[in-house]
Amino acid sequence: MASWGSRLPMRIRASFPSSLGQLRVSRPTPVQWLRRASAIHVPTANPVAGVEKEAKVHNCYGKTVIRTALANIAAKQKEASIPCPDPSPDSQTARFVEEYAPYLVATYSRPLPVMEKGEGCYLWDMENRRYLDFTGGIAVNSLGHCDPDFTSFLAQQASQLVHCSNLYHNAWTGSFSKLLVTKTLSSGGMSSASRVFTCNSGTEANEAALKFARKVGHNRDPSGSKHELVSFTGSFHGRTLGALSATANPKYQAPFSPLIPGFKHATFNDTASTLPLITEKTCGVIVEPIQGEGGINVATPSFLTALRKKCDEVGAVLIYDEIQCGLGRSGSLWVHSHANDQPEVPHPDVLTTAKALGNGFPVGAVLVNDSVASNIVIGDHGTTFGGNPLASRIAHYCLSRLSDPELHAHVREREAQFRGHFEKLSERFPGVITEIRGRGLLLGVQLDRDPGPIVTAARERGLLIITAGRNTLRFAPPLVVSGAEVDEGMGILGEAMRVVIEQAGVKGTRGGMEEVPRA
Repeated sequence: MASWGSRLPMRIRASFPSSLGQLRVSRPTPVQWLRRASAIHVPTANPVAGVEKEAKVHNCYGKTVIRTALANIAAKQKEASIPCPDPSPDSQTARFVEEYAPYLVATYSRPLPVMEKGEGCYLWDMENRRYLDFTGGIAVNSLGHCDPDFTSFLAQQASQLVHCSNLYHNAWTGSFSKLLVTKTLSSGGMSSASRVFTCNSGTEANEAALKFARKVGHNRDPSGSKHELVSFTGSFHGRTLGALSATANPKYQAPFSPLIPGFKHATFNDTASTLPLITEKTCGVIVEPIQGEGGINVATPSFLTALRKKCDEVGAVLIYDEIQCGLGRSGSLWVHSHANDQPEVPHPDVLTTAKALGNGFPVGAVLVNDSVASNIVIGDHGTTFGGNPLASRIAHYCLSRLSDPELHAHVREREAQFRGHFEKLSERFPGVITEIRGRGLLLGVQLDRDPGPIVTAARERGLLIITAGRNTLRFAPPLVVSGAEVDEGMGILGEAMRVVIEQAGVKGTRGGMEEVPRA
């Protein structure tokens, strides 16, 4: 007996899995057969109900009705077909997430895919969907996922010594600290760099920097009045209480108030309104040379120069937070390093770094000059895990790679390639892209609309991107991204934008977990 599927026209059967044509019908009605067929994979909300309704309207279950219904379903399936659709609610992934969700504090809003493995610039989820990763773990995986040498060093050191506490010296903390100072000096960055404090993360690095500034202020004015710190709108310095106090965003601060007193928030890149806030009571000023979470906003050289001059006048410590924008991401080791055609900017007294320093392993560092270091004595600060042998050896390896001038040249080449694609997308979708910001491989594309649907559409086509600030698409891929991968990703982005802009009703998630929307 021939199956119903085998009698369908080839153009309809071709739109379905090959197994569909092998479904045999003995006694079931055509609608029952359709229910089986539709269950294989049809992305419409309720295809069987639609077929039954159509059959009822025509008062028959004839072949013509079924062929017409199947053709409609096939057309919708073809139209909605995407390479990496988010897992369905009844998928293995959904069951996995639902099993463990009750045990997790709900601090993140995540899409459903569960990432399971990575290599280079690609990630795979637990259902083996492949994604080109232009988030880089939020500017962390600069050497790519599972870099072979990184993995080898990690395994080798883990088999030798992981941790022994800071009660004792170890073989790698001093070596890493020396390398950080020498590479910074040779790159043209922080000309007064002299000493390093190692820790576990970016927020810890900034906490240490703020504490160091407070200690300098107390030593310079024992009365305690020199304790104020100045930070900027659009900034993001971390989620611990001190770093959060410096993060000028009421949305993140309000639930945890009162915060640490003594913080003033100035307008980023606005010299006229900022300088009056830096007074004799100011012990420190903390600024990101390129704001990441705030929307990929680049500090102007004149603004940083004014900050440096004013800090010198009042005896305040100038802190550069290069946690996201540093370590080669801008096309030089540090954003403030004078490189190529970039204008020279003044240097800080304190520099904080993390993220790419461990390529995914938690490690951070604070680089200070002698003027700051001379105020810090034994017992002023410390950490249990910071600078352990494993973290320090990993940081030593990552820094040796990320400080390579050839890598920096590669980053600048990829930046030009990205910008070329952005310009073409701007021409293709007039008025949608309003500005392109950033430097190196920390780039922001400002949109005239919510970027969430584009983030979702890109992910479902195999590209991971995130947001920043307000209506900004952020691109922070691994620094080792190839030209072919840039072209691939931009092709996917173009298709995602086309779908969202030309087809109404596409919902989405913003895709930024550290994101700081403007107040």
